Amino acid sequence: MAAAPRPHISLILPAFNEAATIARTVGEAAAYFTRRGWIYQIIVAADGEDDTRAIAARIALENPAVAVTGNRERLGKGRGVRTAMAHATGDIVGFADADNKVPIQEFDKFQAKFAGGFDIAIGSRALDPSMVRQPQPWYRRIGSRGFAIALHAILGLAEFPDTQCGFKFFRREIAERIFRLQKIDGYMFDIEILALAQKMGLRVAQIPVEWRDDRDSRLELVRGNMQNLRDVFRIRRAMRSIDVAEFAGTERGRATYS
Repeated sequence: MAAAPRPHISLILPAFNEAATIARTVGEAAAYFTRRGWIYQIIVAADGEDDTRAIAARIALENPAVAVTGNRERLGKGRGVRTAMAHATGDIVGFADADNKVPIQEFDKFQAKFAGGFDIAIGSRALDPSMVRQPQPWYRRIGSRGFAIALHAILGLAEFPDTQCGFKFFRREIAERIFRLQKIDGYMFDIEILALAQKMGLRVAQIPVEWRDDRDSRLELVRGNMQNLRDVFRIRRAMRSIDVAEFAGTERGRATYS
């Protein structure tokens, strides 16, 4: 029996209590991929106690290109994406917010970058602010700017003005190398990914994308940002411990986190 063809793209949708939006997001992504004529895979990485996993599981019964992972407890966005990556088989793999902050049609721009030889393509709200259709509340924008200043002072990454846009895609072999090293379970896994890409000398395309805030942030401003800051310091320590041999795909020199 012939093996099933490899998907062109695997899309991971990390979701924490997204029962109100997940069916629409999956439906829009599936319709977009079908219009493009691509074989696709959608993995819903759903944590939480609402019906998100059950809704995604019902969709998966009707559409075998959809799969579901996750737990009742909240284990973190980074862990959810990392776990789902182990099941992703597409030539291009990536993740997007389950509440559809970036329309999936923006991937057209990303496809062109991969055709041009880039290893990673990430969305950015900073490159063209006019594409932010619905901005965050003013206090979150101030907090984000302050955190960005601290991030760049601690870790560098000054070439990435927007590290947190949740629309990032990778060549499959690059994703395998990065996520074998990736350890952060929470929101700062985006930063860890970019720090690893910088260490590896990978070609990263930054692409302005349409973005809209849904006013439903799950980040607690004070406690959440304190944890984020601790994770940034963990990433800095880990980057210093990585052996360049790991970048060639060996099993030596894994990052150490404490």
